[in-house]
Order: sequence, then C-alpha cells, then structure tokens
Amino acid sequence: MMKVPVLEIFGPTFQGEGAVIGQKTMFVRTAGCDYSCSWCDSAFTWDGSQKDKIRMMDGDDILAALDDLAPGNYNHVTISGGNPALLKNMQDFVEKAKARGIKLAVETQGTVFQEWLAVIDDVTISPKPPSSGMDTDFRKLERVMAGLDEGPAHYNLKVVVFDEKDFEYAADVHGKYPHVDFYLQVGNPYLGDNVEGHTFKLLERYERLVDMAMADPRMNDAKVLPQLHTLLWSNKQGV
Repeated sequence: MMKVPVLEIFGPTFQGEGAVIGQKTMFVRTAGCDYSCSWCDSAFTWDGSQKDKIRMMDGDDILAALDDLAPGNYNHVTISGGNPALLKNMQDFVEKAKARGIKLAVETQGTVFQEWLAVIDDVTISPKPPSSGMDTDFRKLERVMAGLDEGPAHYNLKVVVFDEKDFEYAADVHGKYPHVDFYLQVGNPYLGDNVEGHTFKLLERYERLVDMAMADPRMNDAKVLPQLHTLLWSNKQGV
C-alpha cells in the first residue's frame, strides 16, 4: 500500500507564500523532515510533539478527506511539510489528483528528488540560509533541479531572509542560478502564541527587506514577498 504519514489536511484557504501566493488552495501537510531549522514555523512536523496526530493515508484516503472538507470547492492542493519530497509513496496521491485535473504545488528545501515532483505544477525549492543552522548541499540542490528539468513542472527558488547574512546567501543563490525565477521572503522570528503587534512587526521586517532588495542591483530580477498568511492569522496552525 502506497501510504504516507499525513499530519493535517485543511482548507479551503490560500497560499501565503512563494510563486503562487494568493492562490486558493487546500493543504496536505506531511510529517517528517531531514532538516531542523532553528526558526522552523512547522517544527511540529518533525519534533514529535504531534506524532499522535499522524495518519497513514494513501491517495484515495487523502482525496476523500479533501472532498469531505470542501466538496466541489477546490481545484488546487498544496503538499507541504516538513519535507514532502522525502516520501516516494506520495506518487499515488499525485497521480490520482492529476487525473482529476487538480493542480498541485509543493515546497521542499531541495535535498531529495522524487519522480513525482517532475509533474507538479509549481515546485518551490527553498534552500535554507545561515540563520537556519543548516548547510546547503548545492550538489543535491542541482540534482533536484536537473530532475525537475526532465518533466513539465515549473519550479522556482525562494530564500527566507532574517538578517544581512541571509540576504548575502540569497544573493549568492540567485547568482548561481539566474535563469530560475527567484523569490525573497521575509522571515518570521516571532513564533509564540498571541504575539502582541505581530502583523506590525512583520510588516516592519518586510519593509526592511524591500529596502535592501531595492538598493541592490543583484536583486533586479527578484520578487520580494511577505508571508501573507501570518499577517492575517499570526502563527495559528491549520489555516
């Protein structure tokens, strides 16, 4: 049985970040990650704190859950994590969703390639900057991009920026792969519950990132984004 560990399924909502920001979507969030970023806003997918919520599901199970939540009210699904690219068995859901004409998006840090990624409509590859505490293996990243080049998937690069070192890292990534659509996203360091003035604080950080990008010719082709869902719902899970 081609089952995968699913932590939560929710929606309809909208995509709050990356190339399809603003897209009405459903979310399928898988458990497990090969990274442990210091500022991860979804650490519950890999730190064991919500392991009792994990369900092993195949493609039919996932589609049934989506249909129960939003019957006739969606045609786009975002596969998130964690790192869903770790899961070879996600192919079952991907094939069945595509057969129904459902568009799919995925975000991964670009460490593992699976064949099913090559048929995803929008793949966001988000290598992690220095503030994450993770090191980028550019050979693995390039293998993922090479695999995606073999299929119809559209993919982009996105770097989350918390500070100047992250910005320099982002400029280096963009410079290495100038032919790939590139996004900068402001980081969210305020991960607690009920953060006072959260939206205002994030908008201040977004403005600083915009100013940095506008002043730097290396970012002439970059798109600078907020994390839109946090401006509306702060750190609430399942929206």
